[in-house]
Amino acid sequence: MLAVSDPERKKALLLRLRRIEGQLRGIQRLIEADTDCERVAQQLAAARKALDKSFFIMVGCLIAQGDTPPDDVADMLARFS
Repeated sequence: MLAVSDPERKKALLLRLRRIEGQLRGIQRLIEADTDCERVAQQLAAARKALDKSFFIMVGCLIAQGDTPPDDVADMLARFS
């Protein structure tokens, strides 16, 4: 089972996800304000990159726990990347 048990890692990940949540609310406001598509796309790309980084932090957590064989980690990366 994957769990973020390290308190510092957990705190950092939750903070990152809260920032992403704020980014997504900001994107919604841009769309509601009829902001040009390029600016909205730029913000979506930034949010996607932030989510990707969060995902890789979780993969690092999985690897650090040492319970998952390397082939399973590779399979997960292939499935979700």
